[in-house]
Amino acid sequence: MERKGYFAGLSRNTYLLALASLFADVSTEMLYPILPIFLTQNLGATATVVGAVDGVAQAVQNVVQGFSGWLSDRLRRRKGIALVGYVLAAVAKPLIGLSTGWLGVLGARALDRLGAGTRSAPRDALVAASADEGSRGKAFGLEGAGDNLGAFLGPLITLALIALAAVSLPSIFLLAFVPGLLAALMVLLVREEPIEAHAKAKLDVHPGRFPKRYWAYLGVTALFGIGNSSNAFLILRTHDLGASLTQTILIYALFNLVAALASYPAGYLSDHLGRKNVLLASFVIFLVVYAGFGLTTDTALLGFLFAFYGLYQGVFRAVGKALASDLVPEEMRASGVGWYMATVGLTGLMASLVGGVLWTSVGPPATFCYGAGSALAGSVALLFFAPAGEPEKQPT
Repeated sequence: MERKGYFAGLSRNTYLLALASLFADVSTEMLYPILPIFLTQNLGATATVVGAVDGVAQAVQNVVQGFSGWLSDRLRRRKGIALVGYVLAAVAKPLIGLSTGWLGVLGARALDRLGAGTRSAPRDALVAASADEGSRGKAFGLEGAGDNLGAFLGPLITLALIALAAVSLPSIFLLAFVPGLLAALMVLLVREEPIEAHAKAKLDVHPGRFPKRYWAYLGVTALFGIGNSSNAFLILRTHDLGASLTQTILIYALFNLVAALASYPAGYLSDHLGRKNVLLASFVIFLVVYAGFGLTTDTALLGFLFAFYGLYQGVFRAVGKALASDLVPEEMRASGVGWYMATVGLTGLMASLVGGVLWTSVGPPATFCYGAGSALAGSVALLFFAPAGEPEKQPT
């Protein structure tokens, strides 16, 4: 059943997939603030181990995303592969809490990110197919709103469990299984439509079939991405300059709330103003925030900038994937979005490694100035070299 007006062009599947993202991110972000503490205080791991666990887990997710999209397109199945990913991620959460050593956490965390990487591309292909052509931006915007709202609620739920109910850290990992299971249930309720494609497409799904304009967009994404380092640097900088742990977590939650509120309007605007224009605005916001983090040490201003950064997160996540989906044929949509997300993830890993070196060898401002420079280069490249990817306009 399609909604009218502001939500016109969306379907039941769109809402189910947005709910799946909400529950999945509640599950993931319940653990984000406490995983380093669990490793160091409960299991006696070093900071090097903390970095290794996160680095390996993210690498697994980044590599798997592209292959998951390729497999989804080759088998012409979205829902089943996405469902496997959601179940793997849900099961991995309690396994982290049951671990008695950091190697167990590494394995469970890698399984969690394996599930996240597996579900990402086929889920996004389902999102693209859940709305009509002129409402694709809104579909990704609604999914992004669910994802970011879950990222807002997850840390708050954890703070409430610790402060109000005195729940132990291992128990929180066990409780995170519940929203993860609800996410899988939402996907189970999705009705998958058959993919209409030529018979050859089933046997001929490979990167060589991507259009040139898709590769141009991927190049722009990579140029921007090599400075798009982990949000952990923003968190660390905010905390180091005077914000308490509770204040830092609340600022991080506010950042995710802003992202959630921005996602759907960003998708809506991209359907009417064009993806490229709205995406360029997100690049500029990133540039302003990173330049601000590099140039100021005022804690209140940093808190404002961090929350303002949520606009970038909401716009980039929704509109970036919508544009990638626009630039490939329907039968290659999962592959197209999957390799786009892999590009975002791998360049982000590179940015984090470079940012870490700059942080320790030059100073924290160097990390953010490097990111701002990359954002400036990416903005220019997007403006002059990226395709518009204009969706079909809805009749007025």
